[in-house]
Amino acid sequence: MRSSGIRAAFLNFFKNNGHKIVDSDSVVPQNDPSLLFTNAGMVQFKNIFTGLEIPEYRRATTSQKCIRAGGKHNDLDQVGFTARHHTFFEMLGNFSFGDYFKEDAIHLAWTFLTKELGLKKEKMLVTVYHTDDEAKSLWKKVAGNIQVIPIPTSDNFWSMGDLGPCGPCSEIFYDHGEKVFGGIPGSPDQDGDRYMEIWNIVFMQFEQIQNGKKIPLQKKSIDTGMGLERISGVMQGVCDNYLIDLFGNIIDEIKAVSKTNFENTYPSYKVIADHIRSVSFLISDGVLPSNEGRGYVLRRILRRAMRHGNLINIKEPFLFRLADSVVDAMKDAYPQLETNRAMISSAVHSEEEKFLGTLDRGLKILQSDTKEIPEGGILSGEKAFKLYDTYGFPLDLTRDILKAKNISVNIDEFEKSLQEQKNRAKWAGSGEEKEALIWHNLKEKIKSVEFVGYEKDKHNSEIVAIIQNEDSLESVSSGKAFIITKETPFYAECGGQCGDVGFIKTKNGIFRVIDTKKFCDTLIVHEGEVLSGHFKNHDNAELETDSERRRKIKANHTAAHLLQAALRSVLGEHVAQRGSSLNEERLRFDFSHASAVSEEEIAKVEDTVNGWILQNTEVVCKNMEKNKAISLGATALFGEKYGETVRTVSITGKSGLISFELCGGTHASSTGCLGLFKILSEGSIGSGVRRIEVITGEKAFEYFRENEKIINSISEKLKCGNGELPAAIDDLLAELKEKNREISLGKQKIALEKVRELSKNDLKIYSLEVSGYGADELRSLNDAIKLKFSPGIAVIANSSGDKISLVVGVHPNLQKIYNAGQLLKQGLVPLNGKGGGNAAIAQGGGVGNAAAAIEAIVNFSE
Repeated sequence: MRSSGIRAAFLNFFKNNGHKIVDSDSVVPQNDPSLLFTNAGMVQFKNIFTGLEIPEYRRATTSQKCIRAGGKHNDLDQVGFTARHHTFFEMLGNFSFGDYFKEDAIHLAWTFLTKELGLKKEKMLVTVYHTDDEAKSLWKKVAGNIQVIPIPTSDNFWSMGDLGPCGPCSEIFYDHGEKVFGGIPGSPDQDGDRYMEIWNIVFMQFEQIQNGKKIPLQKKSIDTGMGLERISGVMQGVCDNYLIDLFGNIIDEIKAVSKTNFENTYPSYKVIADHIRSVSFLISDGVLPSNEGRGYVLRRILRRAMRHGNLINIKEPFLFRLADSVVDAMKDAYPQLETNRAMISSAVHSEEEKFLGTLDRGLKILQSDTKEIPEGGILSGEKAFKLYDTYGFPLDLTRDILKAKNISVNIDEFEKSLQEQKNRAKWAGSGEEKEALIWHNLKEKIKSVEFVGYEKDKHNSEIVAIIQNEDSLESVSSGKAFIITKETPFYAECGGQCGDVGFIKTKNGIFRVIDTKKFCDTLIVHEGEVLSGHFKNHDNAELETDSERRRKIKANHTAAHLLQAALRSVLGEHVAQRGSSLNEERLRFDFSHASAVSEEEIAKVEDTVNGWILQNTEVVCKNMEKNKAISLGATALFGEKYGETVRTVSITGKSGLISFELCGGTHASSTGCLGLFKILSEGSIGSGVRRIEVITGEKAFEYFRENEKIINSISEKLKCGNGELPAAIDDLLAELKEKNREISLGKQKIALEKVRELSKNDLKIYSLEVSGYGADELRSLNDAIKLKFSPGIAVIANSSGDKISLVVGVHPNLQKIYNAGQLLKQGLVPLNGKGGGNAAIAQGGGVGNAAAAIEAIVNFSE
């Protein structure tokens, strides 16, 4: 039975038993920022299990794509060394949210395995938590005289975290038979592969509260998980997951590229086959290689696969081709793979080309560094850090390589070197340490500043702190300073939006605010200078932002949200914000995308955004509980910190929802406030990350007005209408090209009249000195000499100040005797120059005397 058939049978079985089939979530968790990757089927239902979300259904079933390559669940180091571990796998699951419980869960699992799949009862056994007598008796009731093994360890007790839902587990194992090593669960040799865990059923019946106590849940629930790869192995009669149909084409393609002995290098085949699946799904879901977070885990996986490719004699980029095999095998179940096929291949290829150049050098250095280290020895952490810092070797890659030699790495030394590097980058010449202490002390005193700028541009509040020259003062009467008030309408620079400017006024003075910043998360600080009078703590102040500037900033921030929505619509759902910077002048937006955005795509993005602007739809901003907002589909910026209550920004057009994001910035009241949207530029700023610059409103109108002036001026000079400009310019360029050709021919004709002909033992040497010629013109002169004169050697010297360019050409009839490249070398000696070529023509240059260079060539040719 093929894996696709097992997947379909599982989902349909539970659908027929009252479960709703729910699509797989992304491998990047959408509602759980605590997780690096989706590592289990229950992740997308976490808010339901914890009671934060009420579902439309009480029973669900999924086939969830999972990644276990970081965080609590990390199988990266195991892959290649066992028959069952993967960094990417599919988890089949059925879930009950306060509906059925233990007996039905056990009955459904047993029925599917024995009736739908036809597995023999005697080939299976189960484990239960050692105190769960209820589960033990239910298994006997449902499955008859099945072997039930009580397990006292945490392997059979699941919890969501230190607090929250938890409960005992029951695991179903399949016996592959005596031919495979391994003992029954709970035995000393249980880690063998004879008894394969195929299904885990979690009975969520308790809530873990403080002090280690557990209380019964009001709504008991079920969470189950069965690895598709494992059950496929059982159904296809193999005890090694890598021999199932899902891996067949991938491994065959590796064999074709490697041409090494498969049996001797099987672990490397398994690593590569597993890792390219992880890589393909990660990139398809919007993760791109980088040096931090998920992107760095992806890079580690890719580089580990490349290293194993090197082990089996693959020295060129090859993983990007394997990605096509993954797409072909999985696209029916996960159509987005086909949609993102080109992007996956492009991103992998780019990363391969980057790393393969340094892989060989790094491996040689590692070999040299460990040459004198005996088996069981330790590699210096400083040397491991050098490999990481200079050659891009992740620490786990170095450890993986050394595992075969039974050599470990001094992790403490590595971490120390890494921290020292971070410290150098952070503190070198900055003085931030003392400044940070000032704001920390003020936070202890003030706690926080309330922002009231969503509703108003002007507000009265009390001054609570004054800072000048890194000292906290009671008053200030001149110079630059920082002022903090209890409340403020000034927006502090955050989330890519610049800080507000304006004025703070009291009855005694005027303070100009040139920037607004946020320190220690909660302190909004006005930076500026005293224009007149003086300011004291506890003064009542009037704070007024530059409302016209803020209006333009609001428009650009709303434009950022519309731009991301349009990019996702035009380029694909993989697009995700990677950074932004905006002020009253323009918007800069960084996003994930593996290739350049075409002119047609840019035009489509502009048309899409301007269409939304013309709809003049309302921009709705409101506060919401964070988990609720995310569960409703709000997009959160990766890496951004959010509180329990978040501000959401939603825009709905005539065709439905346009954008729904978590955002604390200020925004236009409607899309029409943007006026006009224009993309100025698009380009790459790093691997898989693009940057777009945008202007809106008056700036966009000014841009078009200035361009119109330029076009009108050109039309006037060319005496044609604006619509006729392209043709007129083409005609002008053609005419210019013809004039240049005529000039070049004229120069050539004059130059040929100056050619000096020398005869040496029946050899004709034609020498010519010119000035102001380009490289192409010199080569054309050489061709002209060949055509005009009888067979011989042409030597042309071009002077440009004290720099001399040489071209040497040898007629085809003479190339068996004379070599242009060798003759050039002689001419470059007096010039102390460089150059090269072949038997027919050679070119180079240096500094010196042209006549001396020609003479050196003539003398050598004798």
